[in-house]
Amino acid sequence: LLLLCHAEEAAVIVCGLRNTDVFVGESATFTCELSHPGVKNVQWWLDGTPLHNNLVTEISEQDGRIHTLTLNDVACHDSGTVTFRAGSLISAAKLLVKGISSLER
Repeated sequence: LLLLCHAEEAAVIVCGLRNTDVFVGESATFTCELSHPGVKNVQWWLDGTPLHNNLVTEISEQDGRIHTLTLNDVACHDSGTVTFRAGSLISAAKLLVKGISSLER
């Protein structure tokens, strides 16, 4: 009975996203930890655009609770708001990509 009650408990965000500053060409990593696994409809966003796992964008999950997004080889135009959504849970943080103006196109 105790396990049943725990399973029906709504998940919460234990540790949310943190604002991150990186330089052009570096990687930016965001991590969000949930109270327990099994939350459906997990999605990462950058400025309102859904992100998908590929060479530049690495999305991973550990134990169903720790969700990680790594953006590789970032450029200045990647600066913006990173959002993690899991069901009705939302956590967001700012990504600031710093560069030298001569490096920008």
